[in-house]
Amino acid sequence: MDLPRPVRRKIKTRVLYKRTSSLAVTRESVSSLYTFGYGQFRRIFRKIGGLMKERGLIEDVEELLESGHRVYISQGVAVLGVFTLIGAISALGRIIDAVTDPIIASLSDRIAMAIASCAHALGYKPYWFDLSSFHGTTGSEMIKKQNALYSFGSKLSQRSRLFNRLYWEPLNSEGFRKLSYNAVDQKNAELLVPLYANFPKDIPFAGTHVWPAQGAVHGGLKNVANVIPDNWPMGLHLSEGALHTVQTPFAFAGYKMLKGMTKKKTLGMPSGSLLYTGHYVDHELVSNLYEDTEKRRKRIEEGKPLRLLIPVGGAGAGKEMIKELLRYLAPRIEKKDVQVLLNFGDHLNMYEALCKELPELMKGAAVHFDTYEEVEKMALHMDQHLEGVHVFYHQDIFEAVYATNLLMRESDLLLTKPSELSFYPIPKLFLKRVGGHEAYGAIYAAQQGDGTAECETKEEMIGMMEALLSQKELLLAMNRRILQLHKQQVYHGGYEVVKLLTERES
Repeated sequence: MDLPRPVRRKIKTRVLYKRTSSLAVTRESVSSLYTFGYGQFRRIFRKIGGLMKERGLIEDVEELLESGHRVYISQGVAVLGVFTLIGAISALGRIIDAVTDPIIASLSDRIAMAIASCAHALGYKPYWFDLSSFHGTTGSEMIKKQNALYSFGSKLSQRSRLFNRLYWEPLNSEGFRKLSYNAVDQKNAELLVPLYANFPKDIPFAGTHVWPAQGAVHGGLKNVANVIPDNWPMGLHLSEGALHTVQTPFAFAGYKMLKGMTKKKTLGMPSGSLLYTGHYVDHELVSNLYEDTEKRRKRIEEGKPLRLLIPVGGAGAGKEMIKELLRYLAPRIEKKDVQVLLNFGDHLNMYEALCKELPELMKGAAVHFDTYEEVEKMALHMDQHLEGVHVFYHQDIFEAVYATNLLMRESDLLLTKPSELSFYPIPKLFLKRVGGHEAYGAIYAAQQGDGTAECETKEEMIGMMEALLSQKELLLAMNRRILQLHKQQVYHGGYEVVKLLTERES
């Protein structure tokens, strides 16, 4: 039953109050509740504040309601200079410079980290705003449910060719392309508005997924960038009222005229609402690109063991392909012709699954679990550490994602589905996509010359891997192309997004 919003809020708030009035009451839980209700249920907050006062968490209830005590900030990955915003944000001007300090709103962690890294390198103090972390609020719960549904669809598409061909591929390429789909998301974005209630309206805000960008616009923010991830233009990614940024000329042309998003009309985006920035890549990779590419070229020329970096996603995307690839590589690993780095991110279940299916290979692997500082040191001195198979896992999402960046600098080839990593400055072998929209990431990289075509079958993947191992010219050509693209500042998109926001007149 679709309840009117005021009624729905009352019901949700009662549930929240029941949860937070337990012994586990903390500032953070009150913060999330206050964000959701924002001034409408002060009686409830006072009662919860009384519970907190009894436990010695605060001295004065009114202080909790009126002061900056609703700001909770924790340090993220130090190299990015990121601070995480936990809970509601009030009296924000005391902590954040509303003119220069950008908010990085995350649902795509990798792109958010790239933008945050570039912001930090440009002298700003980026703040991380994860919409899914406001537990118990309507907006966060909606996002988590939708993410879970998408994850389920991704997993099912890997298990059922029929489901993938008849439903998942068309949905992810043509279904999400329609403006009618965007209209539904725009309405859902209204549920996110309470999370933005106390932001300064002119603060630079980069949404690395369309939902946080839509929520920011609906919440009244005036300086919003909608950082679009894919090469394939889709109505899904539109946030009317935001400044849209894209990574490729193809995406720019497609979004400019909203090509294929309506059946009978050609509708163009307004002047100044869409900008091509280049690829969103972390400062640490861009600033060291020449040095890293030269070391990569030298290793290939000297016939050193080829270092393969394989990020493994939690949805199980590409697991079967990775399993077959490792079986093919096993004798070459034993002969020390190849070194394999498997980053499982924060997905321990995927590591356990591969251990069951490839016990002999995984049994001899060097394990690096929750050892981020060790991985940092290892990445700087990889020649002294590397041999055989190394597996990585970090429970912390910052460390889990950023470990791939650390390892990328000393790797020779990245094996990945054509997702956000399609745009990174390292030679790439593309595994089978998950969703039709990803196909265009591989097409773009192959056209640019820094990646292979997508390998849709086991046979294609093995054939491509064999060619890369036996013919130096392929990898050397990719590295030359990366240097050429770098001279054109193609990998500078992260800096451009930050500059657009911080130099833009509201």
